[in-house]
Amino acid sequence: MRIISVLASPHGLKGNTAVLLRHVLDGAKAEDAQTEIIVLKGDTVLSCRACDTCHKKGRCVQKDDFESMKETIMAADGLVLASPNYIFNVSAQLKAFMDRCCGAIHCMEFWGKYGASVVTSGGGDEKAIVDYMNHFLTISGAVPVGGVWASMADMSEGVFSENVQKDAHSLGSRLVKAFRSGEVPVDVDLVRKKFRERMRGLVDYRKEEWPYEYAYWKEKLGE
Repeated sequence: MRIISVLASPHGLKGNTAVLLRHVLDGAKAEDAQTEIIVLKGDTVLSCRACDTCHKKGRCVQKDDFESMKETIMAADGLVLASPNYIFNVSAQLKAFMDRCCGAIHCMEFWGKYGASVVTSGGGDEKAIVDYMNHFLTISGAVPVGGVWASMADMSEGVFSENVQKDAHSLGSRLVKAFRSGEVPVDVDLVRKKFRERMRGLVDYRKEEWPYEYAYWKEKLGE
C-alpha cells in the first residue's frame, strides 16, 4: 500500500503536527506500507478562483503544485490529511487544497482510496476538525478509518504521551489493514452513496456548463 500524507502546517516537518503524523506513518510502515509526505507551504497551493475551468476541462489553470499533487494522490492507495487547529478549523493551507479539490469532489475521484486525519492544537477542540477532514475524504470518494488528535497538554519536552503515540501508531496500522480487507463501514458507505447520487444529479443538470465532469461520469463511472 502506498500512502500520501498532506501536511498543512506552516512549521512543516519541524512542527508538532509533523511529529504526530510520523507516529501514524510508523504504524503504517509496520504493516509494510510505503509512505510519502507532501508539505503544503503558503504558495504551494493557491486559493480557488471559482472560474469553473476544472469542471469544464478537468484541470486547474493556476500555475502551482496542485495538479502534480493530485496526480501523486491519484497514484496512491491512501491519503492522510494533517493540520494544526487554527481557530477551530484546518489551516489556511489545507483549506486551499480542499477548495481546489472541488472538481475531484464532483467526480468523487478518490474513490477506492482509504484515509485518515491528524490534528494538533494548543488548547483542544480537535475532534470536530478531524470529523470535518474525514467528511472531506468521504465526499471525495475515499474511506476514512478514523483520526488522531492531541494538544500541548499531551506533550512533554516536545514528546507526545505514550497513549497518544499508541493511538497514532494504531491508526496507521488500521489504515493499512482496512485497505487490504476492502472494509467500508456502514455509515461511510451510506454517506458516499447519498453524495454520489447528489453529484451525479448535479453534474447531469449542469452538463452543458461542465462537459468534462459529465463525460467523466458517463465514461469512467458508467452513469
